[in-house]
Amino acid sequence: MSANTRDSFTSKFGVIAAAAGSAVGLGNIWKFPYEAGQNGGGAFLVIYFFFIITIGLPIMISEFVIGRKTNANAVRAFKKMSPRTPWYFTGVMGVAASFMILSFYGVVAGWTLEYIYMSVTNAFKGQSPEDLSNVFNAFLANPVRPVMWQVLFMILTGIVVIGGIKNGIEKLTKILMPVLLLIIVVMGIRSITLGANVNEAGEVIGHSFDGLKFLFKPDFSKVDINVVLDALGQAFFSLSLGMGTIITYGSYVRKNNNLNKTAVEVAFLDTLIAVLAGVAIFPAVFYFGVAPSEGPGLVFTILPGIFQKMVGGYIWTLAFFTLLAVAALTSSISLLEVAVAYFVEELKMKRVKATIITGSIITVLGVACSLSNNVLKEFTIFGRNIFNSMEFVSSNVLLPLGGMLIAIFVGWFVKRSDFYAELSNENTFKLKFFNAFYAIIKFVAPVAIAIVFLYSVGLLK
Repeated sequence: MSANTRDSFTSKFGVIAAAAGSAVGLGNIWKFPYEAGQNGGGAFLVIYFFFIITIGLPIMISEFVIGRKTNANAVRAFKKMSPRTPWYFTGVMGVAASFMILSFYGVVAGWTLEYIYMSVTNAFKGQSPEDLSNVFNAFLANPVRPVMWQVLFMILTGIVVIGGIKNGIEKLTKILMPVLLLIIVVMGIRSITLGANVNEAGEVIGHSFDGLKFLFKPDFSKVDINVVLDALGQAFFSLSLGMGTIITYGSYVRKNNNLNKTAVEVAFLDTLIAVLAGVAIFPAVFYFGVAPSEGPGLVFTILPGIFQKMVGGYIWTLAFFTLLAVAALTSSISLLEVAVAYFVEELKMKRVKATIITGSIITVLGVACSLSNNVLKEFTIFGRNIFNSMEFVSSNVLLPLGGMLIAIFVGWFVKRSDFYAELSNENTFKLKFFNAFYAIIKFVAPVAIAIVFLYSVGLLK
């Protein structure tokens, strides 16, 4: 497929909406709050900000540059920039990661559809925390319903991707991203204004402002090496780095777009959504006297009960799980597009056929992941079920290795002048901090990501 017939984004806002949609997902609204909750709140947030700026942003810019310079999918991009070398395996890892991540990501996204349905039917009303935990566990133990919702979610994802970049991904994300931002801002305002929670005896159970203090007032006495490494890992993975999505989206960006500003705006929006998720969740958590370190179960077993105790709880519960589903969809379409772009350009398939084939393969893998919570729970790979194996290999092996190799490739194998020319739109504007940025890519990022990788696989304690 030639560059002049290749689909592309039609506007700067379309690029930002799609790339931010890829970055903004369940990791921001589901994972970030419980990571912050388990790692001391404000101190974790400060360290997270630092790594977003110093590590995440340079890697994102590098991926955008690789994609736009080559105008190709994640595999071909490396073949074009470094022909007849093994560097294309970095792109292969990205495509493999997109397959594996979407297989289990689609399962969790399907859970959000189930919870939207339960919100509509008001199934959470009158449920105790123990009841909500039992409801969630019973749902996971059912071999049919999770698969049904996962398949439905993958069909929705495929429909968007079949539409292409301009008429599918860009058009949808330009609608969904403002909707997502609106919902989370409204929920944040409501959570903050809960005030003091006083019981019948006049005792204060909790106050919403305590949640804001927890999130924004750093207590560095709680910081240890685990907090630092968790913050670096969260910053890296929340930006969708190392999985081929930013390279793929970058290949659809027009040459007159300022990649530097685009990456900054995407990183800012991604971080803003994560912080707003904390603002929406922690004040409500503290208002009801719930521990902020509840962990991954916070969203599906704790928050529905909290929302039900709020005035207008029906609306807030429905709004929150709609928010989760929207965030999941904007990420899933980017993951599927990585695989589809590879099939279209390398295997010369039509987009519809490529979407159906890749979507079907990923859905089958997802069904196996879903069934690992029930009928296949006894089947393990090195002590992990199918779901956890997919998550571990992709998140702890493929992504950090991919990100590290991208930093090494750009810093040591791409000509500095070529990189500068592409990033500056052929020297049409100056890059004020390029020297510092380039030093981070060449020296700091590979080491930092290597540390996260060694820590995540248990080789560094």
